Order: sequence, then structure tokens, then C-alpha cells
Amino acid sequence: MESSIGIVTPQRMHFAQPLALQNGSTLAGYDLMVETYGELNADRSNAVLVCHALNASHHVAGIAADNPKDIGWWDNMVGPGKPLDTNRFFVIGVNNLGSCFGSTGPMSLDESTGTPYGARFPVITVEDWVNAQARVADVFGIQKFAAVMGGSLGGMQALAWSIMYPERVGHCLVIASTPKLSAQNIAFNEVARSAILSDPDFHGGDYYAHGVVPRRGLRVARMIGHITYLSDEDMATKFGRALRRAEALVDGVKGADGAAAAQDDGYRFSFDVEFEVESYLRYQGDKFAEYFDANTYLLITRALDYFDPARTVGGDLSRALAHTTAKYLIVSFATDWRFAPNRSREIVKALLDTRRTVSYAEIDAPHGHDAFLLTDARYHNLVRAYYERIAEEVGV
Repeated sequence: MESSIGIVTPQRMHFAQPLALQNGSTLAGYDLMVETYGELNADRSNAVLVCHALNASHHVAGIAADNPKDIGWWDNMVGPGKPLDTNRFFVIGVNNLGSCFGSTGPMSLDESTGTPYGARFPVITVEDWVNAQARVADVFGIQKFAAVMGGSLGGMQALAWSIMYPERVGHCLVIASTPKLSAQNIAFNEVARSAILSDPDFHGGDYYAHGVVPRRGLRVARMIGHITYLSDEDMATKFGRALRRAEALVDGVKGADGAAAAQDDGYRFSFDVEFEVESYLRYQGDKFAEYFDANTYLLITRALDYFDPARTVGGDLSRALAHTTAKYLIVSFATDWRFAPNRSREIVKALLDTRRTVSYAEIDAPHGHDAFLLTDARYHNLVRAYYERIAEEVGV
């Protein structure tokens, strides 16, 4: 029976050993925020690493100790009796370097200057994150993960784990992800970054010293991103072409963003909010700008752009995966046009070409890219069954 993990408290891990980065520079001492769920068994064979996507963090599941409204971003997936069952597995969530939820990033103080890193924080890659995560595993004495799992950008990290540390990954779960970004996806990221870079309050990335936040740029960046996370079908179902008015109520009911819904009494012929979908996007943008850091957004989207494990082997993904030893579960969603199913099938084909053990599922869910975060019985039952197989292998 499913239940909540309950209240959880993260821990801050400090690493004094410098981390060599792919860009050729070195990050000196750094901190990583880590959250764990369940119990690590005696032989440390039941550990699962969950890698987060763009705007998530170490807080994968449960209720944050300092905020009862802060529920883990994958709480429907991870917990007692849930698909990733913490009664059986020891689950680790790590907030990646460069993020803004406690790990060392642009907002952190640079000890060499006594001021926040800001624009001086080095550009990082998925591979840099994986190397940092490996050190977290070392702290726990985990030689091999039963599984490494992630969705979207988290799926890229899981795939990178299986390539970079093949002997340390038993199973690799790649959900709603891709072996590399398409030109269209890179273009979306560039438009979002341009919105931030052109905000007058950005100040070349050193807006902390000016006491401001480039909210307008962040807001537009989030709006652009959010459009790509939803399917056309999902947007049509949620919003259609319904009009919205701030000054009139229908049956006294307000929308999810607090704005008043109104009768469809014609256009106002203005550039203010006219349609429900516009109101929704502005709400999401405003909310995002209140809690996310602009420099972090730049760093993480660029890490997305750079990820291409086949780049160093002539673009041959099969060659990039040739030395992997993990077993794989690859999951895509039919209406995900950001990371479409054909991108997941590229991974599957490359794994089959290298005679790896791989299971693949394409879920016909209407929610677009965001489907990997939502509760869908077919999707969750698939993941649950896969983890039951892993549990049998490791004896938990």
C-alpha cells in the first residue's frame, strides 16, 4: 500500500577535493545538497540514484521539513509502496552543481573573492554532474547502484552514468529523454537564454551585487519552456480558446492562478491578457521568477545543449554505448514533442546493436513532455514491475 515518506531533511555534503571540469577548468571545494529515503542494506546493493531535470532539485519525495507545502517533485513515484519503493530501496537525490537549491552555484560565495560567483561560475556539463554524483556514492560506500534513474535531463544523466561508470550501474532507467538535443530544442533554449541576457536587470550575470533579479527575462524563459512541456492536445483540453477577464466573475469562481474567469463576451482588442492560456503562462512565468536563479537557468540549459555522448566517437551512439554493462528501461510518451519517442528509439536501437539488454515502452498519454512527472497507471505499473525485477536481483 502506498504511503507518504513524511517529513524529510536534506544534508549538505562538502567536498574539498577539486573537481576537474570538461571545460578544462577546476572547481575547488564545493557543496552538494543531498536527500535520502529508505535504508541502505548491509551490502549496499539496494541504492538507487534519482537524477533531476532542469528546475528540480535533491528534494525528490516527501515533505520538506521547513515547508509543509513543499512536496518532492517525484513524490508520486518514490516512497513506501510506490513504484520506486523505499521499503526496499535506498534512494538518493542530489542537487546538481550550478543549481540554486543549496549546492554550490552562481549564488554561492566564491572564497577567492568573498562575493557570489555570478557570471564567473564555470560552464558545466552533464558529465561534470555525474562525476560529482559519483563522489556522493563514494561517501555512502556505494560501489554499484542497483539503478540510476531520471526523466528528461535526468534521463541524460542516467545514460551518462551507464557510459562513464559502467561497472557501477546495474540498471539504467531513461524516461522521456534523448541521446542529444535536436537543433529545434537548442533553438528553444537559445530564445529562453536571450530573454534573460537581454533583461536590463541581468547586469552581465552579476545582478546580485545590484540587489535586483532579472524577473522579466526569467518569466519569458519559463513561458517558452512551459509551452514545450505540454502537448497541443493537453493545452486544447485545459484552455482551448477560452477568454479571460480580470474584472468579471462567472459563478464567483476564480482560475488556478487567482485571476477571475469571465464570460466570453468578445475581444477587448488589446495586448493585455485575453485568453486563458496567456493567463496560465504568465502565472507560471511569474511564479518561476520568484524561486529560480537566472544564472542557473543559463548553465543548465547549456548543459542540455552540450550533451552528446556520441560526439567523440564520430556521432555513432552504438559505439558510445559499446562498453556499457547495465540493463536498460527506456520510456517515452506518444505526445511528447520536445523529446519525441523517435529519440528514445534511437537509444533503443543503439543498445540492441551492441547486444545490451533493453526494455522499451511508449506510453500513449496526452500530457506531452510533462507526462513523466504525472501519475499514469500504465506508466507507474511499468516502472513498479521493473523495480520488482531489480528487487529480486539484489534480494530485497
